[in-house]
Amino acid sequence: MSRKLHQASAISVAAMIAFVIASADGSGAAAQARTSGPVIQEPTLQTISQPVIQPLPAERTAVEAEVDLPVAPPIKAGSLAKLVAAQPQPAELPRELHCLAGAVYFESKGESLAGQLAVGRVVVARSKSGRFPNSYCGVVYQPSQFSFVRGRAMPAIARSSKNWKTAVAIAQIAHSNAWTSQVEGALYFHAAYVSPGWKLRRVGRIDNHVFYR
Repeated sequence: MSRKLHQASAISVAAMIAFVIASADGSGAAAQARTSGPVIQEPTLQTISQPVIQPLPAERTAVEAEVDLPVAPPIKAGSLAKLVAAQPQPAELPRELHCLAGAVYFESKGESLAGQLAVGRVVVARSKSGRFPNSYCGVVYQPSQFSFVRGRAMPAIARSSKNWKTAVAIAQIAHSNAWTSQVEGALYFHAAYVSPGWKLRRVGRIDNHVFYR
């Protein structure tokens, strides 16, 4: 009898010790959390209603920021030919100016300087109109706009030719607006031998192109 009582007492003591330990430590998940260090709350992402971006000055476009070439002195009296001859011939053209010169070269090489300038000024006017891409390359490579473009690329250019050097000079003049085109403000043109039936305001014809606004 005393042996059974002794065993019962031992069991009661063990049960009490287990209860005290469980009360002190809590559940297993909570205990693990306490022994693993303080709980760190993950930061939450917050959206910003308006992007904090410093805009470019209004008077300097993305094209102007890229095209940074020496400008020939203005020709107060003379001709467009003299202004073309005064333009520098940089060894490496900025990409935007190359796109502009490429359009002049492929669309109007061999035509009069006035005709080449008119083509160049159309590209410039489009880039500033808000109705077309805002860069020369964007205008030139816009799908279905210039027939000489093939798969977002230009054909090979004879860079040592007089036609290319003239196109480079015309591109610089068109970019800096150093000479007013006879069809200033035109946004469209087509070859004179076709009649697309555009319902646009005709500005004029120079050489083999008809220009519209």
